[in-house]
Amino acid sequence: RIELRFMRTIIAFIAFLSLVGCSKKISEGDIPLLNGYWEIKEVKFPDGNKKEYKVSATVDYIELNGMKGLRKKVQPRFDGTYIASEDSENFTVIKKGEGFEMYYKNEMSDWTERLTALSEDTFTVSNMDNISYTYQRYHNINVKANGETEK
Repeated sequence: RIELRFMRTIIAFIAFLSLVGCSKKISEGDIPLLNGYWEIKEVKFPDGNKKEYKVSATVDYIELNGMKGLRKKVQPRFDGTYIASEDSENFTVIKKGEGFEMYYKNEMSDWTERLTALSEDTFTVSNMDNISYTYQRYHNINVKANGETEK
């Protein structure tokens, strides 16, 4: 019984190491991938619970100039345009250790999100409360006057 428990522990540890070892490190050259429109896909809480989003009425627009950026909420319209909110958050991408953090500051507060994954189609950040947010790239769906759709 002890041997079986020990073997399970060893297998779990090896699986964990392979996941950590295989994850792609984010480089400074990857940071421009953040540019564009992103919709929330999933939120993971520290207790292991998840909240998945099938559809969202708003999309995050991120625009970077070097390592400085702006993030704002926009609402997609059926004609392919967006309605932008007046509010936006300025941020700076900072290299910290082996990774990158997005540092936000406004008149009322400042906060940091650690960039934990980044590809052309998705990115994940984790905040100071250890809540992870995964986004997927948003693609417009244009509805033509005759009711047809195109991406």
